[in-house]
Amino acid sequence: MTEASDHTDETSGVDLGPALRALRRRADLSQRQLAERSGVPQPTLARIESGRALDPRFRTVERLVQAAGGALAVGVPPAVSGVTEPTPVPHDDMRDEAGRRYPAHLDVWPVHEPRDWPGAWWAEWYRLPPERYPLPLPPAAYELNRRYRDNRRWAAEVRRTAQVRRVLASDLPSTCWRYVAELPDGTLVGELRAHERSPFLEFGEWHPDMPEREMVLDGVLVDARHRRLGLGRRLVTALVTGMREAGIDDAVAVAEGSGIDLLLACGFEIEARRAAALRLGHPGRRRFS
Repeated sequence: MTEASDHTDETSGVDLGPALRALRRRADLSQRQLAERSGVPQPTLARIESGRALDPRFRTVERLVQAAGGALAVGVPPAVSGVTEPTPVPHDDMRDEAGRRYPAHLDVWPVHEPRDWPGAWWAEWYRLPPERYPLPLPPAAYELNRRYRDNRRWAAEVRRTAQVRRVLASDLPSTCWRYVAELPDGTLVGELRAHERSPFLEFGEWHPDMPEREMVLDGVLVDARHRRLGLGRRLVTALVTGMREAGIDDAVAVAEGSGIDLLLACGFEIEARRAAALRLGHPGRRRFS
């Protein structure tokens, strides 16, 4: 797919600076790394990105674009050539203390409190009052580790593209509820199962405050690699939304460990009654988690 173009319209031409920064970000390259790949001096690249090089040579721009994994189209309307605008750098409007842009290929986030600054977080600055901070907080922070950045962007893409839907199948009883979380290619990364029940049939008697129908959450399972991305919460939220639409207001569940935190975050409350944890198996065998 073409990543950059010098196509112009009646009002304005392409802005090479933001386009090159966007390409560098997608390739996760610093200015120095792109300069080495393209053979273009780093100061020249810096002038182009900052807009100080008003008329760079075509060959120079072409080498930079190709080294960043893009292609250059000349005078061809996007509707014809399939040219797409590069994704802008999310933090391009942020500046450091000297008024400079932050590196385009990094993920930059604003620092509002010590928890936002990795160094201060590990040193537990957040336990101190502001007047006792050893150093002033910077306006922003970023991660230099390439592997961390790749994982961060992968997680953001999964959160953006994963879809949660209810499965309706003829072989499922009407009282069974099943939701799945899927990636765009159909990969199943999470599943929730639940079923309706009648408290009256369970207890054999009726109380005025007893609901006619309630939901029993059988389980929520998320693929190990895709945990801590909010998919479990989205599955539970989808179930709760479907319950409300069906006129069911009550739900019960048995959970342990992180499952308790998940359900509490979704609006569940801990009851005084506690279920017993039972196991059938070899008497001398212990389970290690």
